[in-house]
Amino acid sequence: MLKQIVLSGIIVEESSAFTLDELSRACGKPEKWVIGLVDEGIIEAEGGDPRHWQFHGYCLRRVQIIQRLEADLGLNLAGAALALELLDEVETLRNRIAILEQ
Repeated sequence: MLKQIVLSGIIVEESSAFTLDELSRACGKPEKWVIGLVDEGIIEAEGGDPRHWQFHGYCLRRVQIIQRLEADLGLNLAGAALALELLDEVETLRNRIAILEQ
């Protein structure tokens, strides 16, 4: 018998904005953990204090990458931040190579 699986989701655009609470719920982590990401410079928050912070849609993707680095590689927050920075550099270099190859 063939089973059907129905998946649902939300497409998050870079122009989307999240509050601290929304980002915390989206990644399943406490707000304190998200604040730690801001403190480490992994994601940027706009607004004066955490109650008024706004995060762009790309922050959710960065948070998901950090979660995988922590879970899969056992990295702490500082190590995951460094790994993410290196991944960003690799992406930048790949984009430059693609432009040069055209």
